[in-house]
Amino acid sequence: MLEHRTRHLTGLLLPLSDRNLILPNVAVAELVDYQQGTFDLDTPPWYLGRVTWRNRQIPLLSFESACGQKTVIGERARIVILNALGGRADLKFIALLVQGIPRSYKLDSQLSYVDVPLCSLEQAAVQVGDQVAKVPDLLALEALLVDAGLIG
Repeated sequence: MLEHRTRHLTGLLLPLSDRNLILPNVAVAELVDYQQGTFDLDTPPWYLGRVTWRNRQIPLLSFESACGQKTVIGERARIVILNALGGRADLKFIALLVQGIPRSYKLDSQLSYVDVPLCSLEQAAVQVGDQVAKVPDLLALEALLVDAGLIG
């Protein structure tokens, strides 16, 4: 006899300056305090340099800036360390600037999609509680770094 079970996934709602992102919590390795990245002046505006995490130098990105908006570093700024998905030996983690502490949500397998404009780094928009959250394309974020010559 098969037991009927609703499939739930725990997601993290990442607050940015102009939107919220939603990711499965397994995509996030750690939340750390904001630190200024070290970088050369000859880099794209979305690249905020490299930050030190667990004795590694991790590239720090502004998602908003990569989508054509302004980078904001507010007083609640934090950094989320994401697990890289592309399988590259030289890119295991990506640091993403967020504006506050991510919140955990139980997500149903039947997500409610919302029809709103998306930037090229967003795969979809979904309703999470009373908010709309964007689903980021993590492989496209990795490709940004590679294509800009910042990795490899």
